[in-house]
Amino acid sequence: MLAVALGVIPLARAQQADAPNLAALDSIVQTAIANHEIPGAVLLVGHDGRVVYRKAFGNRSLEPARSEMTADTIFDIASLTKVVATTTAIMQLHEQGKIRLNDPVVKYIPEFGQNGKDDITVRDLLTHHSGLPPDLDLTHAWTGRDAGYSMAFAATPYAPSGARFIYSDINFIVLGALVERVSGLPLDTYCAQNIFTPLGMAHTRFRPLPEWLSQVAPTEFDERGQMLRGVVHDPTVRRMGGAAGQAGVFSTADDLAKFAQALLDGSPVLSQLAIQKMTSPQQPPTSPAIRGFGWDIDSPFSSNRGELLPVGSFGHTGFTGTSLWVDPATRTYIILLSNAVHPRGKGSAISLRAKVATAVAAAVPSTSSEQETLRWKNITGYNEAMTAERRLSGRNGSVLTGIDVLEALDFAPLRGKKIGVLTNQTGFDSTGHRTIDILAHAPGVQLTAIFSPEHGVTGSLDTTKIGNSRDAATGIPVYSVYGSSDAARRPPPDVLTQLDAIVIDLQDAGVRFYTYETTLGYFLEAAAKTGTSIVVLDRPNPLTGSFVQGPLSEPGRESFVNYGPVPVRHGMTLGELAQMFNMEHNIRAKLTVVPMQGWMRGDWFDATSLEWSNPSPNLRSLNEATLYPGVALVEGTNVSVGRGTDTPFELLGAPWMNGRELAQYLNARQIGGVRFVPVTFTPSSSNYSGQLCRGVNIVITAREFVDSPELGIELASALMHLYPQQFHVEKMLDILANQSVYNAVAKGEDPRRIALDWQEDLLKFQQLRARYLLYK
Repeated sequence: MLAVALGVIPLARAQQADAPNLAALDSIVQTAIANHEIPGAVLLVGHDGRVVYRKAFGNRSLEPARSEMTADTIFDIASLTKVVATTTAIMQLHEQGKIRLNDPVVKYIPEFGQNGKDDITVRDLLTHHSGLPPDLDLTHAWTGRDAGYSMAFAATPYAPSGARFIYSDINFIVLGALVERVSGLPLDTYCAQNIFTPLGMAHTRFRPLPEWLSQVAPTEFDERGQMLRGVVHDPTVRRMGGAAGQAGVFSTADDLAKFAQALLDGSPVLSQLAIQKMTSPQQPPTSPAIRGFGWDIDSPFSSNRGELLPVGSFGHTGFTGTSLWVDPATRTYIILLSNAVHPRGKGSAISLRAKVATAVAAAVPSTSSEQETLRWKNITGYNEAMTAERRLSGRNGSVLTGIDVLEALDFAPLRGKKIGVLTNQTGFDSTGHRTIDILAHAPGVQLTAIFSPEHGVTGSLDTTKIGNSRDAATGIPVYSVYGSSDAARRPPPDVLTQLDAIVIDLQDAGVRFYTYETTLGYFLEAAAKTGTSIVVLDRPNPLTGSFVQGPLSEPGRESFVNYGPVPVRHGMTLGELAQMFNMEHNIRAKLTVVPMQGWMRGDWFDATSLEWSNPSPNLRSLNEATLYPGVALVEGTNVSVGRGTDTPFELLGAPWMNGRELAQYLNARQIGGVRFVPVTFTPSSSNYSGQLCRGVNIVITAREFVDSPELGIELASALMHLYPQQFHVEKMLDILANQSVYNAVAKGEDPRRIALDWQEDLLKFQQLRARYLLYK
């Protein structure tokens, strides 16, 4: 008998009129059984607060005796243990203040620090970014829980923590040990008391009771030729006595439905805030594998999401053939329990999981908000073509900048006004005409003053000695607002009082210490005092508006490279910054931003169809602009960053460096999106002009995964480690503008650990920043 439809759970009826039509699921599961992918299964679907589908199919057992599958079958749920038991326990202890997720594990388990693991955090374990190997060594004989813990604590990482995604059972063995250390209870006892019993999961536990065995689905023959039934399938957990953080729980579909519904409704065992936190992206920002705490969102392991459930849903799988996926957008969960490994480990539920999820998603109506989310993901270039791995694809956009939009408005915001313009060589429209010339000939507009920022009106000068001049084409006076003193960097009040408005058209670099941003702030301040209006003609952030990275500058460290508390890479346009500066600094100037048309937050500059114009003499390409927020953090020290060469900010060197040694050290760090090649070069200007420098060429391999400010900390850390006598790290404080980050670098702390410490401030900034964003 291939399919057995079972009695209805009292709280739901699949035949109710408003229930989704899930009849197609029957044939999908029956086909998998006919193809010998699984011997049988229990499939349960919940939607909108009730169970809408619950059936058992095929056989619970084929060997040594054949028996029919029933809906109350108890399954070895394998790695679902990681989320149902261990992650939930960790989040409970976190909510109680007993565990901090960003703490190093050695704070709680000192012996874990062996073999270079001092900086691995609880977060790293939960997201599988610890760098630890996939499993313990099973090639030699060992047995016992304590032996397993000792081996896990002594494990040597394959990669630095935070560098890459490695799905590792050792992560969760250690997390299970952490639950025991902090709670004072064995893991199985803790989970029974604090998770399973409160949720009414009466048939869920580690090591099933003897009276349950007839209900348990067997898995496969073990190494002694005995069928595993009621004994955990995972060989590591079996050696550890049947209970560990990565596997060992047995459960039923009905019990897991209670757990899944609690995640959607708000759980008696976890707060809604904790549930949201553990099921939202928590991996390092540059990782392509999107993971929550314990839960999978979009990684190489999320095949059970299918083709239609949206990114934003979450779930997990188990090796034995089990899976759970939850979609908060449609309030739906899918539980598929099978013993695919039965009887000899040759079956697989991978394809079945995806087909089931796709069929359920097709039958469940999407909400309008979900459809809007999907629409935005599609048009901003989110690409799901590579299964379960995030890819950002380039968009061929067509962007009109602020000056183009102003022209289309026939200069309405400026008509009848005497104006000045702050601009340089980057100010031009889509036809290539200078903003200066356009405004000089605009109907009803009188342009009487031009202001030039750092590098002058032509953008070619690399000196503080820039005087006033006249524009050759229009004869209009040019006032320099860049020099060696604070007064020289501010607009002259006597000129501003003669103007009704100042137009600002500058291509920014998207970096906190780029001086155009401070110049913008100074103009807002001066205009507020004189009553002059400010009109910002917006332009793209060349590094996209979607990445917010690096430490915030500290209050009290304001300077020409730090207008206020902003992260190194802020992900804002100049127009958005103007709005934020004007309000958050309580300037209250009369401000108008003429926004772009067609720009999206995910757009790199090469997605805009706009012509590149060097915003300053040493930012000559998008490649250099991408590296600039990181490499420039060490520029003020005694190194060369390639100024005076053809590739500034793509190089790092000095006469006292060893290029091969530095490249080897940095490549071993597995820094996201970049590689390092040993080089020699001789700069013609700036540091070490005319001297042979040895160092590295920084090669971008995947720009979406480059956290450039963290890269800058990696560079400083490497130089501190390799050349402590020669490298003058103290000189980076001015541009870093963050004493705590500087102190951590100077002490030799791991850069990824340092970056973790600024994440909370980044989150607060992003919440503030959201008020001023103009683009989707």
